[in-house]
Amino acid sequence: MAVIGLAVAFAALYSDVMLGLASDWATDDDFTHGFFVVPLALYFAWERRSRLTTALHHPSFVGLGVIVASVGLLLAGVLGAELFVSRISMIGVLAGTILFVWGWEHLRTLAFPLTFLVLMIPLPAIVLNEIVLPLQFVASSLGEQILDAIRIPALREGNVIVLANATLQVAEACSGIRSLITLLTAGVVLGYFMDSRAGVRLLLVMATIPIAILTNGLRVAGTGVVAYYYGPLAADRFFHGFSGWVVFLVAVFVLCALQLTVAWLARMARRPAANSASVNAG
Repeated sequence: MAVIGLAVAFAALYSDVMLGLASDWATDDDFTHGFFVVPLALYFAWERRSRLTTALHHPSFVGLGVIVASVGLLLAGVLGAELFVSRISMIGVLAGTILFVWGWEHLRTLAFPLTFLVLMIPLPAIVLNEIVLPLQFVASSLGEQILDAIRIPALREGNVIVLANATLQVAEACSGIRSLITLLTAGVVLGYFMDSRAGVRLLLVMATIPIAILTNGLRVAGTGVVAYYYGPLAADRFFHGFSGWVVFLVAVFVLCALQLTVAWLARMARRPAANSASVNAG
């Protein structure tokens, strides 16, 4: 009953925030993966149910302080029209409630599901603006280099690639921020399900950044190839059609291949040690 009461209180406090967040997931292509984050976080928490039932029950008043501070963030976000602050306060309230009602051991057990929820919250505009512009230049530069490598004449001016018969502008939507954020989430999920080693999981998450940048450069170059041979209209259809999904699937395939490669190298490293132990035993 206590859990139901806490859930009702949380829903009443954050109903407007959650509705606005769901609206952003539905309208912002950069964060449509948000719909999958909450169910996955609930699954990660459910997986820990046996550890939660055996965890020591030692409520901490530190949690009450976390709750008060998080509600303060909510008020500041609402009054200042800062969505990110009001949304991130949800995770603070959840963490503080767990700490206040159950204690530190429960909070440590649920640390990963709670942290995973951060991926559902769109970044503030001031942060996105600092990321998007460099990504635009990197994508256009990679696209130009790939086009030059396959003997298609291209001239880059900033984030614009000029071809013989078309001009490609690597706009904000083409920067790769969408694939980067979504692939980062996919990297966390793949690491969790595919490998139990913390180092490998961290490697997969870190690898999403260069993989997303490289695959987006390939997408820009592919658009240039289509524009060069079939015209700007075909290129526009290619870019805004299936190319995004194809690039994302390629990136996920590369991530899986990286994990399998690391696992294979680990097995190869253990094999000589096992053989050596067998020889010494004989």
